[in-house]
Amino acid sequence: MKKGLVPTHTRYDYVPLNERKDYNWPGGKRLAFCITTNVEVFAFGKGRGHDNAKHGEPQTQRNYSWRDYGNRIGIWRFFDMFDQFKLPAAHNANSLLCDYYPQIIDAIRKRGDEIVGHGRTNAENLKDFLWEEDEARVIKDVTDTFAAAGVPATGWMGAGAYENATTPDLLKEAGYRYLMDWPCDDQPFWLRTRSGPILSVPYPVELNDSPAVVHRQHSAHEFCDMLVDQFDEMVEQSEHAPLVCNLSIHPYVFGQPFRLRVLRNALAHCVNHPLKDRVWFCKPGDVSDYCYTLAPGILPGS
Repeated sequence: MKKGLVPTHTRYDYVPLNERKDYNWPGGKRLAFCITTNVEVFAFGKGRGHDNAKHGEPQTQRNYSWRDYGNRIGIWRFFDMFDQFKLPAAHNANSLLCDYYPQIIDAIRKRGDEIVGHGRTNAENLKDFLWEEDEARVIKDVTDTFAAAGVPATGWMGAGAYENATTPDLLKEAGYRYLMDWPCDDQPFWLRTRSGPILSVPYPVELNDSPAVVHRQHSAHEFCDMLVDQFDEMVEQSEHAPLVCNLSIHPYVFGQPFRLRVLRNALAHCVNHPLKDRVWFCKPGDVSDYCYTLAPGILPGS
């Protein structure tokens, strides 16, 4: 097919893995392993949001309550599990958490975890804002809210990973250093914006409990088998190239006791892996900060 026959973009160029430079993560590590939760606020009876019984159902007290379980119960079980394994975590967080669930923000701050900007509420996404000025105002609102709460965000993952044509430009101009909306790679790379490059940090659409469990109806055991297989394969592959393994979990999904038990066993496998000396247990922001120290020409797009 001739080039130019389908719509495309100019954010990055194609650079296959076997043509890239080699480098290490801090301490000579080869696999960066991140856990990223999604801690979200939903409108009661309005707006967007999953249903646990049937796709496309209207917003009701049932599916509001199911998701609110994550903030009342699930996230606290996550914190206990992360403490058990001494694991850092990042949290894709709606800024309205600061108003409605301030205890969660306090716990994130006390743990030294990372806040990743995730919009104001998951009852909306950036596609709801058709004018660039409106979207810029939403991004600023999120940014200012987290900064005022003492948990400033340097990374962004849009609600539903939705973007408009200028979203990366607006994020760069708002001071963000990285985003996780482009799941096309296992390594970080630089995206072009009209104001200079912004880093893309890998974030999964596959190793993500929302599409896997809610949409594709995988069981907790199936999902955690995926986690174990992903980790095992990537820790071996990382001998040849540095990689990022990012796990995405929602507290209203894997905060349920029967799922949590299986996840705990899978994480125990990861932290006790025979090749764990290759693994950097970190946050996406740590990956971003380290990439900013690398010399030009090492990461694709630099």
